[in-house]
Amino acid sequence: MKAIIVGPGAFGIKHLDGLKNIDGVEVTGLVGPSLEKTQAVAKEYGIPNVYTELSDALTSDADAVILCTPTQMHAAQAIQCMEAGKHVQVEIPLADSWEDAQAVVDTQKRTGMICMVGHTRRFNPSHQWVHNRITQGELSIQQMDVQTYFFRRKNINAKGEPRTWTDHLLWHHAAHTVDLFAYQAGSPIVKANAIQGPIHSELGIAMDMSIQLLAQNGAICTLSLSFNNDGPLGTFFRYICDNGTYIARYDDLVDGKETPIDVSKVDVSMNGIELQDREFFAAISENREPNSSVHSVLNCYKVLHDLSQQLPA
Repeated sequence: MKAIIVGPGAFGIKHLDGLKNIDGVEVTGLVGPSLEKTQAVAKEYGIPNVYTELSDALTSDADAVILCTPTQMHAAQAIQCMEAGKHVQVEIPLADSWEDAQAVVDTQKRTGMICMVGHTRRFNPSHQWVHNRITQGELSIQQMDVQTYFFRRKNINAKGEPRTWTDHLLWHHAAHTVDLFAYQAGSPIVKANAIQGPIHSELGIAMDMSIQLLAQNGAICTLSLSFNNDGPLGTFFRYICDNGTYIARYDDLVDGKETPIDVSKVDVSMNGIELQDREFFAAISENREPNSSVHSVLNCYKVLHDLSQQLPA
């Protein structure tokens, strides 16, 4: 199966590293705005074709596209890929508006192409371990407490490099937790509240945010987000359940007393990005809907839209 990666930045590299471990998948094209940078990455990973325009790449015989581009481009590019007859995986978030998210779903229904969104937390072994116990009836979530903390007072990416677009606590980082909470609770979100701190004078975004969620089955979630945190970085999840407490720090999992839990055999890899890519290509091969399909994550974007209506512009 032939794939095109769009975006040779921090997350494009993560996907390229993961795809190296998947048999039967060949990256035949790399798309990036800078020809020199894109050629350098393509040479490092042995990718034969380099493009500076997505439209040119879509004329190739590739089967699928993985979009690792700025948030504001995700919806339009996902639609463009499906219209060209390509299956597409778009990195989180699917869109930064409810209208754009709906447009992607409408295009998927019309074209029949597979469209998956990179909601990586569904695939991280630590969260899979919890999910498996929930689906087996061993756990039920009472409360999730989540902290998403970064130190980004300048416009930089995950590699610390300057970028041309601005990240967003609500439409990007909250999307991970909003979707994961409903997925793990096994119940739709019926109430959501949000407040935010001051708008940054240069970046034009809120640097701090607090979100509350209520699932239909009564489970609750409290999410704290910050770009001002000068300390341990990342997202940390506390699952308070009816039969134990568990804390997930990326791919590490401990119980409420900090006793480590071995999640190394939960799946074939410990790399959440690789596992998400495996699911994407397996779904294409098997002609089925993937986990984190655009349909299965759509409600997340309706919640994000509702939360955005509570916040000052």
